[in-house]
Amino acid sequence: MRRAFRWIAVLLVLLILMSCTCTVTSGALSFECDVEQYSDSLLMVNLDTGMEVFAKEADTKRYPSSLTKIMTYIIAAEHFDDFNTQIPIKQTCIDSVLNQGMSCTGVDWYVGDSLTVENLLYALMLPTGDDAAMVLADYISEGNIQVFVDKMNAKAEELGCKDTHFTNPFGTHDEDHYTTARDLYTITKHAMGLPLFSKICNTTTYYAKENDDVPFITSNWLIDSARGGDYYYVYATGVKNATSPQAGRCLISTAVYDGYSYMCIGLHAPYDESKEENEQYCMLEAADMFRWAFLNLSFFTPVTKDTPVCEQKVDHAWDTKSILLVPQSDCNVILPQGYSKGDVRISPDSTDAVSAPIKKGDIITTATVYYKNEPFTQINLVANEDIGVSPILYTTDAIRGVLTSPWFLIAVGLVVILFIIYVSVSSSYAKKRKRDKTTKTRK
Repeated sequence: MRRAFRWIAVLLVLLILMSCTCTVTSGALSFECDVEQYSDSLLMVNLDTGMEVFAKEADTKRYPSSLTKIMTYIIAAEHFDDFNTQIPIKQTCIDSVLNQGMSCTGVDWYVGDSLTVENLLYALMLPTGDDAAMVLADYISEGNIQVFVDKMNAKAEELGCKDTHFTNPFGTHDEDHYTTARDLYTITKHAMGLPLFSKICNTTTYYAKENDDVPFITSNWLIDSARGGDYYYVYATGVKNATSPQAGRCLISTAVYDGYSYMCIGLHAPYDESKEENEQYCMLEAADMFRWAFLNLSFFTPVTKDTPVCEQKVDHAWDTKSILLVPQSDCNVILPQGYSKGDVRISPDSTDAVSAPIKKGDIITTATVYYKNEPFTQINLVANEDIGVSPILYTTDAIRGVLTSPWFLIAVGLVVILFIIYVSVSSSYAKKRKRDKTTKTRK
């Protein structure tokens, strides 16, 4: 009898597992781009729509070098309620930076004094200060840097970064310290919503204190008209660059022009530390990518909220068997200028019947929008009218559903099994009583 119940339990578990479904995310679209590319991983996203317009090895793991400090910024910015909080600059922090072969970029001048959180965030992002990262991490973690690193990894996981892992808050090389262009987009986009981030990343010169003679200066020449030379790009608005022998040249940059905004992420562009002069290929590349996007891509509305997309079957309705579905809102997307309407196709993700009652505007399913047969965005499809329910049809289908449901069949099966067990036990008991009675009679 115990074995019978074990098999029943196994059967229930299998049925539950079989009822589970998984969803698959469509790959990103990459428009044709004739820009000379230097970075091994390259990703460009329109910030107005969240659409990726170009991707190359965007999910390949790369060493981020000092781009790590964007996550350091996030942990610090979300830790402090007041950016005017004073943080003492300790010699032990500076010594730790120097002992690990890292560099100080000006925070060491304030040993024995203090700087505000805001001061340190500027020092972190402009000259990409390892000393600023150390002071912030040390203060937040109360001297245990691993605690700070754990916060970084927990935040990456919270943001949905599947291919990112940090071992330090600076970006110093470690085989287990890596990320991807797509994860860096997610991280940076989150940072852009935090206080002061966008302002700091678009600042070229910053004095921590009123009487300071030497400022913190940005290393991102793309935004620096005074020192950037040929790398300066007038429409650039941030964010951060990084360099190391293992990571190569790296750059996350943003630009805004004529109502359009983009983020470009380039990882592992050429860099040879043996040369005194190294071309900032990632900056040249980013400026050219922005020019390409601004000149060749535009907003379009291939389908409006009033355009019927498909018909969906309806169950339990009074006088109709289907309903027209339309987009929940106008489908505004980025497409190449001069695109052909025939290049855009919209396909519903589900054709399963829906049950009445239905109200106008109810989300029925989703649809994938394709450009040249490549998926690039998803929209909600809603009902374009009210549909009432037929009580008779509803009740009939409900009864049929109960009678044919797996749970009902399992329940019936259990009853049958229990009945068989009962009959078997009763029969055995009856036979035993008969034998006992026969034995007594003979005696």
